Amino acid sequence: MSDATDPTDDAFDDEYPVQVFPEAEEMDLRPGTDNCYKCSSCDTSCPVAEVDDTFPGPKFQGPEQWRLTRKEDAEVDPSIKQCSNCMRCDSACPSGVPLTQMHNTARAKYVEQQGFSLGYLRDRILANYGTLARLGSAMPRVTNFVMGLGVTKLFNERVLGITSEREFPAFATETFREWWADRGGARVVDEEKRVAYFHGDYANYNTPEVAKALVRVFEAFGYEVTVPDQRCSGTPMFANGMMDDARRSAKFNVETFRELVEEGYDVVCSCTSCSMALRTEYPELFDFEGTDAVADHTYDAVEYLRIHEDLAGALGASSVDLGEFAYHAPCHARNQGLANQSREVFADLEGVEVTDVGDSCSGISGTYGWKEEHYDTSMAIGEEMFEHMEGVPSGEGMTECPTCAMQMEHGTGYDISHPLEVLEAALVD
Repeated sequence: MSDATDPTDDAFDDEYPVQVFPEAEEMDLRPGTDNCYKCSSCDTSCPVAEVDDTFPGPKFQGPEQWRLTRKEDAEVDPSIKQCSNCMRCDSACPSGVPLTQMHNTARAKYVEQQGFSLGYLRDRILANYGTLARLGSAMPRVTNFVMGLGVTKLFNERVLGITSEREFPAFATETFREWWADRGGARVVDEEKRVAYFHGDYANYNTPEVAKALVRVFEAFGYEVTVPDQRCSGTPMFANGMMDDARRSAKFNVETFRELVEEGYDVVCSCTSCSMALRTEYPELFDFEGTDAVADHTYDAVEYLRIHEDLAGALGASSVDLGEFAYHAPCHARNQGLANQSREVFADLEGVEVTDVGDSCSGISGTYGWKEEHYDTSMAIGEEMFEHMEGVPSGEGMTECPTCAMQMEHGTGYDISHPLEVLEAALVD
């Protein structure tokens, strides 16, 4: 198994075959399907429902619609496309109803029922960002220039429905996997301490500095880091109802990382949406051999260090002069019990102050806030976060989620760092 090449180079045709109308399989839901007693906790926790009176909320999208479609020959309600896939409703439900699993399944069914359209094409492009990124990063400077042109933004909005209000994320001149190959791959530091890094598409193509920070920090603690072939975690595919695409990616990832888990590796992720997909969404939606084993051995990177290393002690003995950060905990971090993680991690690091900017959703929710029809909703959801960030005058922000970082920068102009980059500054000479 190679850990120094881009897996999409040899598998592009297999990964994205010509397929106009995807088919959503019927899926078994986890226990709790009939446990809803209409308490509406999910609705009151929903950031979309809070700002959009036309959205019926997760209770309707989940258990109510599920029962309707099981009993009648009914089509999925179009409002399923208004759901941002923040997954807050899962955490809010006191009865363990599999709301997100219901929403993902309903979206896939809705896409199947609607067939091909420009909206479908737009959603499939956004869902398969790795394909776009692989092509764009081949000539990053040219791509960055073209994507920044007003005429490109106008075309994207008028024809595809991708908002022109946002700046397209720049591609790095050297991808993380190119850097990884140039440095010669893994360095064996301690054969008993081994992790397999799931970097995702964005860290590879757009923010390789985050991926490099993970490698350097883990190696500073004595870990052998391996970077196996991998595909998108599937999170944007779930959110856009592209279940066949998600299934192919998930199958590839499970097969790859299962082998490493069997060899004694744990899986670490620098993006909380990626760790959420491997830990929660894969076991809920798929039943490939090794799915549960991979889920049980997957961690957020900082979480893993807190569990297995004296991270607090290492930071307590260090100091940096980075100042104050306005920290936003992504929804997909909260859903994994990691809401206060970064505040706690950096509490004793001299020269760093982390100020939590509240528990509101950033509003962008991956590809959701890139859609022209959802842009205003996205910004309305993020307004509370923006206001709290402006109370931190340093102009610096921090989050684990790359799209939350986009929204934070877009709404405030702040420079946004990943906690791993702060760890690197504190721990790596």
